[in-house]
Amino acid sequence: MNKWKGKFGFILAILMVTVLTACGSSNEEATASEESDNEISIGQINWAENIAVTNMWKVILENKGYDVTLKNLNMGSTMQALESGDLDASLEIWLPVQDANYLKEFKDTVNFSEATWYDNAKVGLVVPTYVEEVDSVKDLNEHKEMFDSEIVGFDPGAGTMEVTQQLIKDYDLEYELLSSSEPAMLAEIGKAIENKEPIVAPLWSPHWVFSKYDLKFLKDPKKTYGGVEKIHHATREGFGEDYPEVSQWLKNWKMNDQQIGKLIEYVENSEEPIAGAKKWVEENQKLIGEWVK
Repeated sequence: MNKWKGKFGFILAILMVTVLTACGSSNEEATASEESDNEISIGQINWAENIAVTNMWKVILENKGYDVTLKNLNMGSTMQALESGDLDASLEIWLPVQDANYLKEFKDTVNFSEATWYDNAKVGLVVPTYVEEVDSVKDLNEHKEMFDSEIVGFDPGAGTMEVTQQLIKDYDLEYELLSSSEPAMLAEIGKAIENKEPIVAPLWSPHWVFSKYDLKFLKDPKKTYGGVEKIHHATREGFGEDYPEVSQWLKNWKMNDQQIGKLIEYVENSEEPIAGAKKWVEENQKLIGEWVK
């Protein structure tokens, strides 16, 4: 009898260990799943307004319990990462003109939201207002020596740079489009204005640079740059099913000139972008409440 009791106790102990191990494994899997459900990656492009809004959404989402990672990518890499599922969202798609090529290429593998968060965007070539000889793109060839036949550009993968290349063809401009980065382009604009020198560059609004320098958009009679642009967001396929709440918040998101201008100002004037974004979020709880309801 004692012999059977010993065997029974041994078997019972093994069963209990098995059950406890299974429970522990199940709990670990649940915890890992919960962590995964809260992780969101957003592409960040090194443009002033993009840095501002990606950091803003990082603050908003983390206040709601999400773990947000910002991944620094150029526009082409952003679209490829959305297609592969390595990235959850990109917050800046300019349509109908600037990013039309990306929409055409990735429309079947990336979700381009019909919702817009900014409806009054503008893109074009700009010169300092003291360059009185040039008011239209059509005037550029006549004054090409003034600009050394150069248009100072930024990221080569940006939609606006591709449209600018098309503009050069449409107007038969005898100019070379120089690639660099947005900070480098802005530095060149600042240097030229400081020395009262001519410079021509592709720019867009909203942008803080217009509050710092007196710049004018050149007329574009052929409308190569289009008219009013609207800014959308894009997400990987399946994002709406995985994060229905966040997906709806992004669709609710709307900003006007004053709101985006102040956000960019805060972010630009802070030692770290996230600090400026936090300050803006704290001051705009009512507006954000309309997005995350």
